[in-house]
Amino acid sequence: MRMTKTPATSSQRLEAALATITAAGDDGSRIFTRLYRDVAQAAALAADRRAEAGQRLGPLDGRLVSIKDLFDVAGEATTAGSALLRSAAPAARDADAVGRLRAAGAVIIGKTNMTEFAYSGVGLNPHYGTPGNALDGACIPGGSSSGAGVSVARGMAEIAIGSDTGGSVRIPSALNGLVGFKPSQARVPRGGAFPLSFTLDAIGPLCSSVADAAATDSVLADIADEALPARALRGLRLGVPRGLLFSQAHDEVLAAVEQALSGLADAGAKVSNEALDDLLGEPFRLQERGTLVAAEAAWIHRDWMDTRASEYDPMVLGRIRRGQTLDAAAYVGILQARAALLPALDARMADLDALLLPTVPILAPRMDEVQAEDAFLRTNALLLRNPSVFNFFDLPALTLPLPRGAKPAVGLMLVGRRGRDRELLALGAAFESHINPAF
Repeated sequence: MRMTKTPATSSQRLEAALATITAAGDDGSRIFTRLYRDVAQAAALAADRRAEAGQRLGPLDGRLVSIKDLFDVAGEATTAGSALLRSAAPAARDADAVGRLRAAGAVIIGKTNMTEFAYSGVGLNPHYGTPGNALDGACIPGGSSSGAGVSVARGMAEIAIGSDTGGSVRIPSALNGLVGFKPSQARVPRGGAFPLSFTLDAIGPLCSSVADAAATDSVLADIADEALPARALRGLRLGVPRGLLFSQAHDEVLAAVEQALSGLADAGAKVSNEALDDLLGEPFRLQERGTLVAAEAAWIHRDWMDTRASEYDPMVLGRIRRGQTLDAAAYVGILQARAALLPALDARMADLDALLLPTVPILAPRMDEVQAEDAFLRTNALLLRNPSVFNFFDLPALTLPLPRGAKPAVGLMLVGRRGRDRELLALGAAFESHINPAF
């Protein structure tokens, strides 16, 4: 059940969350790689005392937050989902995002499991185990913020903080029936977060409502906590980029998305089909020989790939090694072509409030269906395809869960105009109220 209110005290909600983790047994250890039980209890008690005195620190004061295991926490090694970094030197200080959460009174309950080095949208991890999808434990959780999504969907945290390089916040959110927000890349500082791609990494929340996403955004971006402006659906200009990003989709995904689009049109929104494949297909064409992510990951891992290769997940190592094949001229060429494409898409979206499309085109497959390398790579490519386009174009993007009677979840992705993160969240809140009237 999705939660928008925060009943009881922070301490009481924390104890309920910890009990849920304990009751999950081995599942709990696949979702969380580390729990901060004592520290969280002290933080929750302090938040309760502030609440009693009317001295709240902000919108996340006393809220239960999990953090992906690539964020530094002072005094401990940051493993980033790897075996290789288990014995790494402890971090000297908290990551910037973690520091902002603490300063805002958030109760950090623990670190969540992830794909090794954040390099897959599937969510498998051979070192720490793979969390089962919150709606069907036999299915993949989505990655790379795998434990993050499951921690919220199973009531073990109220908000999770993940990273998103090609969809790693939005994919697990979509597959677990959550809201996930990828902000503009420069919006949240990445200091102390283990990188995958210097060019494309972004930090954002996975949560149960747009209100929680907006509250978290105000803390992570260090902006004033202001209510989102109310937006009416009537008159909104919504573009649907049919073509490539609607291809190879499951019928159930398309049916849920079409139902949502029809409902928005009935509510007065101006929904138009937009021919954008000439631009939205460019990230794939430009990166046929190698990707920005792979090239940058190859540089990040240059000292370990040869000397400690056996400690990697082979699926991850293979993808990083492909980055070594992209020469410097080709890498610079992609960056230059990207710089020209950004304003081109901005111009095509100038008369639109947002783009709407499936977050991912497929339902969560079973874990046993993605163990073979070819099936894994095929599934990974499909999961990453739609969300990764908007990392490449550095546009804010939000996934909302669509109502369905069946268990597999479907996400609707809203893509906003450049730099208009709060405006996109306001649109998301209006959509959410329409799609799920309880909000």
